[in-house]
Formats: sequence, structure tokens, C-alpha cells
Amino acid sequence: MTVLKTSMRNFFAHKGRMALSAIAVLLSVAFVCGTLVFTDTMNTTFDNLFQATSSDVQVSAKDSSDTGETTSGTGKPPVMPASVVGEVRGAEGVGKAEGTVFSTSVTVVDHDLDKLSPTSGAPTVVGSWNDNDARTMKITSGTAPKGSGQVMVDADTVKKHHLKIGDEIGIITVVGTHHARVSGIATFTVTNPGAAIFYLDTETAQRTLVGRTGVYTNVNVTAAKGVTDDRLKKNVVAALGRGYKVQTAKEIADANQKQLQGVLNVMKYAMLGFAGIAFLVGIFLIINTFSMLVAQRTREIGLLRAIGSSRKQVNRSVLIEALLLGVIGSVLGVGAGVGIAVGLMKLMGQIGMHLSTDDLTVAWTTPVLGLLLGVVVTVLAAYLPARRAGKVSPMAALRDAHAPADAKAGIVRAVIGLVLTGAGTASLFAAATADQAKGGSGWLGLGVVLTLIGFVVIGPLLAAGLVRLLGMIMLRIFGPVGRMAERNALRNPRRTGATGAALMIGLALVACLSVVGSSMVASATDQLDKTVGTDFIIQNDNQGGLINPQSVRAVKNTPGLERVTEYKLLDASLTTPDGQVSKKETINAADPTYARDLRTETVAGTLADAYKPDSMSVFEGFAEKHGIKLGSTVSVDFKDGSTARLTVRAITSDEAVVDKGAMYASIPTVAKYVPADRMPLDMLVFATAKEGQQDAAYKALKSALHQDPSLTVRDQTDYKQALKDQIGQLLNMIYGLLALAIIVAVLGVVNTLALSVVERTREIGLMRAIGLSRRQLRRMIRLESVVIAVFGALLGLGLGMGWGATAQKLLALEGLKVLEIPWPTIITVFVASAFVGLFAALIPAFRAGRMNVLNAIATE
Repeated sequence: MTVLKTSMRNFFAHKGRMALSAIAVLLSVAFVCGTLVFTDTMNTTFDNLFQATSSDVQVSAKDSSDTGETTSGTGKPPVMPASVVGEVRGAEGVGKAEGTVFSTSVTVVDHDLDKLSPTSGAPTVVGSWNDNDARTMKITSGTAPKGSGQVMVDADTVKKHHLKIGDEIGIITVVGTHHARVSGIATFTVTNPGAAIFYLDTETAQRTLVGRTGVYTNVNVTAAKGVTDDRLKKNVVAALGRGYKVQTAKEIADANQKQLQGVLNVMKYAMLGFAGIAFLVGIFLIINTFSMLVAQRTREIGLLRAIGSSRKQVNRSVLIEALLLGVIGSVLGVGAGVGIAVGLMKLMGQIGMHLSTDDLTVAWTTPVLGLLLGVVVTVLAAYLPARRAGKVSPMAALRDAHAPADAKAGIVRAVIGLVLTGAGTASLFAAATADQAKGGSGWLGLGVVLTLIGFVVIGPLLAAGLVRLLGMIMLRIFGPVGRMAERNALRNPRRTGATGAALMIGLALVACLSVVGSSMVASATDQLDKTVGTDFIIQNDNQGGLINPQSVRAVKNTPGLERVTEYKLLDASLTTPDGQVSKKETINAADPTYARDLRTETVAGTLADAYKPDSMSVFEGFAEKHGIKLGSTVSVDFKDGSTARLTVRAITSDEAVVDKGAMYASIPTVAKYVPADRMPLDMLVFATAKEGQQDAAYKALKSALHQDPSLTVRDQTDYKQALKDQIGQLLNMIYGLLALAIIVAVLGVVNTLALSVVERTREIGLMRAIGLSRRQLRRMIRLESVVIAVFGALLGLGLGMGWGATAQKLLALEGLKVLEIPWPTIITVFVASAFVGLFAALIPAFRAGRMNVLNAIATE
């Protein structure tokens, strides 16, 4: 009980000093809990949606997907004859059966040709209005569509795009463009996560999406009273046979949830990873806090030992303080985590994914995990300072308050740090010289971990040298104040090293990712310059988007073009000369002119020969694995066609970056084995202008495709910029997540300085008494903070650039051979670190400047 009382008294006596450490715990726990609540809420939202929108049993075409997505490579959804509805109605246990048609392979535009598609990645769905949808959609304005000139739109899309009854919209499909006016507005009775929904009457939907009537994509089946979904499914299968896909509502919901889970898991574990980094940085803050508190209470602890307290009791007292810190920070963090989750939901709403707080899901495991994680991390981080406190002898009560550092421990630490750093460097070297990227990645991961730990352990040794160097460069110009700031930073190298290491971790990751991202862009740009021989690339920017035939014709009819190349992807199964069957392969079918559009290096034959009749190419690795040589015959079983026997006339190099691992054949060859109505649409179209007409052709192409805003025309400059923008967006998102770790590191600098000011209270009073002004005092503390921040930045940026350069060596094995150091980013981060140090010192410097000189001198 005495130990508990002592711990409580010390904790609340130093509550101001504990506050920043508590904030670090709070932020880290909040990020973990916020991530879990957010992803659980998304799961709940989609679960409710899938359950509410699914009929008891759904019948669809055999080749439709498990998730209800029915768009094939032809741009048209797989369909069934209308007679299926009658057969289903005749099955035992069927209460109701209704045929519907829908597709997501559509682009919807308003009168000004602006896309009405969601920006969140959610689908755009055009379908027939039916009784099943009426269960989850309520017509709140106007009427349901009647006739080809009417369309009903969901209320969220209406609100986002400021539509109203009577507005004209265009629905662009492979069949053509259908124009209709808004006749009604329907509102979801469940949460709509962001999809844009457009309803036509059944016949119009059939003509618009499929090009003919008398067919359906789905049949929604409702069970008669007392009939289970599983029994109903068996009865429907018995009535129809095995020629159709029959699924219960649960099976459809599970398939949709499984597909969604993959995306959510990537998001969840990525965010938890960054929360882990923040926890790691927070550990340094907590260690520093308790180390300084223990050092400042050396005489007090010595007195406790002198009056009978055991080592265990002193140790336990410090750990109880850490426990209190962990509990308070974690409890507040759990509450803040729910707030973060709500904030993320609101943010998703801004980009079009609507998540209702009615679905907010806080599983019991989330607060338990947050509390457990926060408390355990805090107590473990305080263990070393607590152990050090237990070693304080009773004689310390008679000595100066601050015990000298353990020189022997410092030597051991330096040796361990050097060994770890050396081992990490050797691992990075092994990764950089690896022959295969897969094997080298293991060495890279080991090298990153070992060098990071090594730099943390060796931090005090590095601080002693680097701070002196930085002092000569940065601080000496400030005269005596600068020299005092340097000596203050050097006074306790262990503390300076730990504070700098906290900042080092976040900046090392920033530098590494910047190098990797810039190198990827530079390498891809270099490959585009070397290999792409066409002027323009036309593609549909929607995910998995295809180019409809009318747009291809518009490209071919554009004046000023020398050649146009179509490019398709076909699924196939390959039987190689060694008798093995390779399933789920892809054949890249293109016009023969593609050999001029893409200058692909070959190890045998020429790419142009692969476009001869009944010919193909394979890539080097595939050829070696299956013993394929020029002239070998490969049996190609097209998924949507018959089996072809194609002769291998080219083997492409595995060094290629563009179309790496592709197998080529000509479209005329493929067309002999795949029926025209099953031939997939173009993924890309390439166009090359006549000599000297590039600018005119570029404008003409944009004009020709103006009616379909889903298509984008890019010249090589545009394409490189798009690639740079995509990688830049990904990096910016990662930098945003890393900002949490950097914020915690900044708190560490603030805390270190604040405790350091308290530690030097008497010293500060003496300096003020002999003439140091308040301005000089504040400047000294700010300069000390800046040099610590710059020290951490140098370690982090140097380490990160080393990691990034090693990672680029592995990427070079995949064809990305250009190493580019993004100096503007590196320099900006370095300069920003100095400002971070300046900012972190504001409050400690202000408090130091307000000290009463006499009281400070009188302080023990």
C-alpha cells in the first residue's frame, strides 16, 4: 500500500511532465482503435446492404461472377433467355420470380457530358426497376421509369450532381448512347456506401445494356412461406438443371463480403502498421520521460532506500506510475479512437462513400485491445528506467542529485550497436547484390530491421560526434549562447540519441519511400522512352474499363493518323510441349502494328513474327520452365472460344518493364477461334500520327472522343505525368499516415526539453543572475532543440536513402533500373526538421524565460 501511495503521489506531483507521454499513448491507441472501429463499421454497413438487397435465391448466367457482377470482356453482361423465369416459377417452393437486367460496364453523363460516376471507386449501376430493388429503395420524388425516355436516379447521386426532375442524362454502353430524362428520385432505406444507381424500365434496360429484348441477367426468386433458402435453391436447380448459377442470399452476401474483405484488410493492416510505428516512436518518448524523472529523483530514491525501501519496491513504484500513465492514456485513446472512426466516415462521405453513424460498430475486442496494447507498451517502455531506479543506493541520498552515467554500460551499448549496424549493413549489401528479387527482399527486410535497431542502440555514440559537428556548422555563429546550446545537447548523449531516434524512424521511412517512388517513376519513364513507339494511348480510366466499338471507329476515322492499333486481353489455358497445363493465362492480342508501337526486346526471334497467322510469343521465364523453343507448338484453349495450336515465333526478354510477362498473338489469329460476339473489347488503343501532324492529330483525337468522357487520350508526356501523379498520390497518403509518428516524435522533443529545463532550473537561475537575458535563454533552448531535430533528421534521411537505394537494386532485377534521389524532397524534409525543432522548443523556452531568478537559484 505504501508503494502504491508513493507512486500515486509521484505521478500526480509530476502530472505536467507525464502529460506529453500520455498524449503519445493516447494518439497511438486512438489510431489503432479508430482503424478497427472504422473497418468494423464498413463491414457492418456492407453486410446490411448485401442482406437487404439480395433476394432469397438468385439465378444468373453460368459465366457470371460470384459477386453478382455480370459484365464480361465484351462489355455486355452474360444473359439468360426470358423463358428461364417461367421455368423458375414452376419450381416447388417459389413464391415469386422476377427477371431483371443490369450492368456496371457503363458510363453515365449529364447534359454537359460530365460523368455522374462516384469518385470513391464505388460502381455505377444501370438496371431495370424491379420489386426486389423496391424493398430497399423508396421513390421520394417523381415516378418510376415508364418508356425509353425516362430514368430514375438515386437520391445521393441527385444531390451530389445537382440533378432534378426533367434533366437529361446519357447512358454510354457498348450498344451505343441512350438519352433519357430524370422521371423520379429514389432514396435508399439502407445505407448506400456510394454507388450511383440508375433505373430504366425493363425493355429499355435490355435494349440499352444488351442490345436486344427477351433476355435477363438475373432472376430474383422469393421463397414461399415456410420454405428455406437452401431448400428453394435445391428446388430451382432441380427445375433448371446445372446450366445456370443459382445462389442463396447468404452465398451472394458472403461472396461480396469476401471480395470487400480483401480491400478492407489491406487498408486495416496498413493503418495498423503505421500505428505500430507511432507506438515504437512513443516508446522512446516514454523511456526518455521516465529516465529523466528517475535521474531527477535520484536523491529522493536514495532517501527511500535509506529508510528501508527495497530495490523491488522502488522498481515497482516506477512501474506503477507507468501503469497509471498507460491506463489513463489508453482509456482516453479508446474514446478518441471512436472519434477518429467517425471522422474517417465523414471524410469518406466527402469523397462519395456514405457511411452512416447508425452502423457505428464498436466490438468489445476493440477497447480491450486498445487498453491492453497501451498499458503493456507503456509498462515495457518504463521497465529499463524502473530497473535503473531500483539500482540507486542509499548513499545516493548524500551525493549530488544526479548520478553519473554508467561508463561500462555505455561501452557495452556502443559495441552492441556497432555489431547490429554492421550486420544490418551486410544484409543490405547482400540484398543489393542478390540475383533474384524474391531472395533479396528477405535480406532487405532483415537489413532494415537490424540497421534501424543498430542506429537506435548506437544513438548516444553518434550524438556525441554529430552534435559537435552540427554545433560547429550551425551553433557557433550564435556565440556563447550557441556554444551553451551545443553543450546542453552533449550533456546527456543517451537522452539526445533517444530523442533524435524517435524522429529518425519516421523520416527514414519518408526518405526510403521517396527514393523508391522517384526511382520507379524515373525507371518507367526511361522504359517508355526506349520502348513505346506510338504517339497516343487511348484508355478507359474506369477500373477495368473497356473501349466500346463506336469509340474505336471514331479513333480510326480521325484525320492525321498513320496507324491505329487495337489491344485486347483474353483468358486462356495453355498446354505446353512438356505436357503441362497452365490455367488462367492471358493472351495479349493486338494488331500486327503493335510490334512497331512497342519495341520489346526478344531473346529469340522477332516480335513481328509472333503476329503472323497461327503464331504467338511467350516470355523467357515461361519458355525456360516448359522447354519451349522457336517453332514449338502450344495448345491454347480460349475461355470464350475453341482450342488453337499456335507456333511460338518469338521469345521476349524478362528484362522488359512494359508488358512484362506478356504472351502475344494477333487479333486476326485469335478471331479464328473466338466468336465475334464473345471477343472482348479493347483494353487500349494506340494511335500514331503522320509525320509532322502530332499536334493536330492530338486535338482531333480529343475532339473525336469528346462524347465519351470515360476515355482519355494521352500522349507520352501525359502518360508519364499520369504515372507520376499515381505514385505521388500513394506516397502522399503514406506520408499522411507517417505524420502520426512524426507528431509523436515532436512531442518527444517537447517533453525532453521541458524535463531538461526542470532538471537545469538552478543552472538557469545562475545564468540569469550573471547576466543572461531572457531572449538569450530562450534562444539557447531553441537552438538546442533545433540541433537535436537536425541530428535525428540526418540519421533518418541517411538511413532511409540507404534503404531506398538498396530497394531500387532489387527493382532493377524487375527492369526498373534507374536510381533517382529526390533531392528537393530530401532537402525540404531536412529544412522542415529544423523548423520542427524550433516549434517544439516554443513552450519549454517560454517557461524557462518566465522563471523567477531567486527561486531558481534556491532550487535543490
